[in-house]
Amino acid sequence: MARFRTLDDLELSGKTVLVRADLNVPMRDGAVTDDTRIRAVVPTLKTILEAGGKVAVLSHFGRPKGQVVPEATLQPIAQPLADLLGEPVGFASDCVGPAALEAINRNQVTLLQNLRYHPGEEANDPGFAQDLAALGDVYVNDAFSVSHRAHASVEAITHLLPSAAGLAMAEELNALERALNAPERPVAALVGGAKVSSKLDVLGALVDRMDTIIIGGGMANTFLFAQGVEVGASLCEKDLADTARDILAKAEGANCKIELPVDAVVAQELAANVPTREVPLEQVDADDMILDVGSKTVAQLKETLGTCRTLLWNGPLGAFEVAGFDGGTVAVAREAARLTDQGNLLSVAGGGDTVAALNHAGVAGQFSYVSTAGGAFLEWLEGKQLPGVQALIK
Repeated sequence: MARFRTLDDLELSGKTVLVRADLNVPMRDGAVTDDTRIRAVVPTLKTILEAGGKVAVLSHFGRPKGQVVPEATLQPIAQPLADLLGEPVGFASDCVGPAALEAINRNQVTLLQNLRYHPGEEANDPGFAQDLAALGDVYVNDAFSVSHRAHASVEAITHLLPSAAGLAMAEELNALERALNAPERPVAALVGGAKVSSKLDVLGALVDRMDTIIIGGGMANTFLFAQGVEVGASLCEKDLADTARDILAKAEGANCKIELPVDAVVAQELAANVPTREVPLEQVDADDMILDVGSKTVAQLKETLGTCRTLLWNGPLGAFEVAGFDGGTVAVAREAARLTDQGNLLSVAGGGDTVAALNHAGVAGQFSYVSTAGGAFLEWLEGKQLPGVQALIK
């Protein structure tokens, strides 16, 4: 990746800095239930304030589709942001125009109202971008998670103001670069989840870049079925068998090893505390559902990780959310964490289910980098150029 601009490339003293954050956080009864994304932007805001700048924070919340929807207001996030920042945070009732300008003039730090109350945001409308740019002197994108979208506050605004990546964005881009574009080899990708259909582009892009691809979760069943293995009543996209065979052939041609489960934990239904059996694949019965990898597969995967220097992780190995089917994901995640702690592995993980799985295993903090971006992380894995990132490249 060409070098992208960072905070060091901007003059911040005496400037009003528009910071694009992702404050689209989980809420219940008007209270924030997970402040991970709010915490992520705090170091950038502190750096700007310490350099003598003023801050106006831009974000979307939910999908109001260009309408003012009261339940999509960002107002309840102002206080949690102030608490984490240790500074008062003013709130503007709009993200453009006189209300926004007045609030910015009055406060050192201002949170602006939901960008998506305006249809121009998602349309990447130059006029709306102009209205945003009129509020500040420089622009900082600190939200990798929205950078796959060509929206006005992500892309169009960068043509109007000096622009750079914030600290969280820069850290994320550097971690991803080290894992995908310039990895220390051998490099492996663990790709899991329910459906092959949602990860086809990812698998297609990775076979040319990885030494090994470990396939887990429900999508492994489709690959097993494509090779003539009976998968019983398991989740399986049988209509994608030809596609799976194409990916296997492409991997062979690219000298990329595909690792599939060799045994499984099966049950008659996906529910907590139901009777389970661990069986070799050839002993999966017609009414069995494959819901996790077995202990032989876990041992094999640990061995594979022990030979790797870089690991990319996206998706779980089994139905980890349900008690009894989390063993494979937890065991392999803990081994990756152990190797990372020893300095033997660079481990980069991303995607919603992945973050939940690593938190469940208690190891999210031990991976080299865990991205909370869902769609942006997947598009990056697919090798796509992200509009919000391209806009910041020198």
